[in-house]
Amino acid sequence: MAAGLAGCASKPTRTPTARAAGAIDPQAHTPDFARRPNVPFSRAEVVAIALREWRLFGQPVDDDPPDTRPVPLPDDKPERQAGLWQRVGEYWWTGMDAGMREGSWTGKHDDFGAEFPATSDANYPWSAAFISYVMRIAGAGTRFPYSPSHATYINAAYDVAQGRDRDNAVTAERADAYAPKAGDIICASRGRRRVRFEDLPTSFPGHCQIVVQAAPGMLSTIGGNVDDAVTMIHVPTTPDGRLAYPGGDLADTRYPWFVVLRVLYDRNLVAQTLTLAPG
Repeated sequence: MAAGLAGCASKPTRTPTARAAGAIDPQAHTPDFARRPNVPFSRAEVVAIALREWRLFGQPVDDDPPDTRPVPLPDDKPERQAGLWQRVGEYWWTGMDAGMREGSWTGKHDDFGAEFPATSDANYPWSAAFISYVMRIAGAGTRFPYSPSHATYINAAYDVAQGRDRDNAVTAERADAYAPKAGDIICASRGRRRVRFEDLPTSFPGHCQIVVQAAPGMLSTIGGNVDDAVTMIHVPTTPDGRLAYPGGDLADTRYPWFVVLRVLYDRNLVAQTLTLAPG
């Protein structure tokens, strides 16, 4: 597979798509600056947007194993706080294609506008909506499979890697075969079933994080709905920057990372200066 486009490529030409009368334009909720887009779809834009959202939530960092984290009290969940539940609503509204019922959800409201109890928030997981929002706002356009489920774009990336699809700007790489760069996406399965690269395409609960910095032996990543917030997780890597050693043993024992979504950007540049929290 070819590497992401280096340098500055010409902007893709938008071709009008024929739609049945009354059909909803899936990009109807996309701001014009992202729909055009005003600037090339790039690693720098994705990293900057992810960092902006992380700062909005107070720059939380959680490197503890998932099963050791304290469960926040219902009234303390960031996703339900004034100013932040609306932001989660923007992830849903912008990240989902227009017409999807999830597009009307917020950090504490369902598609009817009714507030659901904090104990039911597992029925409204927004980590995939966060990834979709960042990619949409950064100018991915119609080349990213926006979805409330991480499995949707993981499977789509796998199809690109297998040569079955050329329409999406993500391709799947094995955890032991590719060193993620800033702007790429790393993904793990959740629950009792541990998904392997060889299992793709398949349906499964998962979680993905956007890489915002790649340093020797460590990735800084940002994801949504971690501790009910946009949270940074530091992910150990092998000395050459991969998630797994040859043979499949993971450098990070906390999460079952099994695939990297290498993003095929129009402009393959990374922001030079990142402001990260200590630790």
